[in-house]
Amino acid sequence: MARKKTTKGADEVVHRISTEADAIYRRVKKRQKPQIKLPVRSLSNVRYRPKPGHFEIGAKSKTRTLTVNTVKTFAQSLKMLSMSKELVETERNSTKREAYYQAYNWGEAAFAGQDESDAVMDDVEALLGVNREQMHFRADEHGGEVAGRLIVIDRDRRTKQRIEIDCTKFGSGAYSVPTVVEELQFKTDAKFVLAVETKGMFERLVEEDFFDKRECVLVSMGGVPSRACRRFIRRLADARRIPVYVFTDGDPYGYLNIYRTLKVGSGNAAHLNEFFCVPQAHFLGVTPEDVERYELPTHPLKEVDIKRARDALKNDPFIQHYKSWQKALEKMLKMGVRVEQQALAKHGLEYVANTYLPEKLAASDRFLP
Repeated sequence: MARKKTTKGADEVVHRISTEADAIYRRVKKRQKPQIKLPVRSLSNVRYRPKPGHFEIGAKSKTRTLTVNTVKTFAQSLKMLSMSKELVETERNSTKREAYYQAYNWGEAAFAGQDESDAVMDDVEALLGVNREQMHFRADEHGGEVAGRLIVIDRDRRTKQRIEIDCTKFGSGAYSVPTVVEELQFKTDAKFVLAVETKGMFERLVEEDFFDKRECVLVSMGGVPSRACRRFIRRLADARRIPVYVFTDGDPYGYLNIYRTLKVGSGNAAHLNEFFCVPQAHFLGVTPEDVERYELPTHPLKEVDIKRARDALKNDPFIQHYKSWQKALEKMLKMGVRVEQQALAKHGLEYVANTYLPEKLAASDRFLP
């Protein structure tokens, strides 16, 4: 297929791929073992930077040298680079799942499973210092749902004409965040964004007309928010300069895997956290104090909950930076319970929209950072 004229950003990606390939080629020409140097992507190699508000990757790196034991992974990395270069140059896109199946044509370098393909893609992403969307790979997961006082400005895929999408006019449904959100623009008079962990709670708030009553934008994260969902919230908050509040279950998973990932990023993707985190986010979700204040039904902490909380207290740079989070996790461990958002239904279906959230919003001094 003939190469199309690429954008400046695309040219930079192609240049980085070519630079890495040239370096490997030069080592081969000198009869040296080819190698790839990759940053270590783990929580042990990040630090929390309060001012920009995200995890930053450290100096630790690993070198992948071509040996008998690494020949397959090395070949897969080079083939992934080649695939990305072709996608960028031809202005086409591939989902992560499609990339996995395309590799069936790589002979002995084919992937054994999707997890192997994803790991190599993450390594290549870190190697180049760009996100996979810039490499023209897109995630398969849902990007999140949006309802409320927001007009999303997009372009028609075929005509390229500007279109306005009103997020109040989806009836019983909602606007679905696309996998790539960089070109979107926004109009809104909303006072804040409320990111909600569960689809059930999101739908409850839509049904109770919460976004009209409180003049806000509701976003359903559907569990751990996808990169597209995080980037959407970040771009909206930056563009319109409005605060972001996050409403999750009261458990270590909601605190650490969902909220912490949205606010400051993760160790595994520390090389890209500055783009996919929302530093202006504040925690509005269910706290151990709420369990007592609102007399909520609870469940015992599972072993995995206890381990996650203790690991965070010991190793997580974000939790270690904020004493209020340390106290919350310690109180949860002492109480030995976790609580779901839906537990508020004990007081009636409308309680969360008419009482709980308004009371929380009125007491911003009690928000967890």
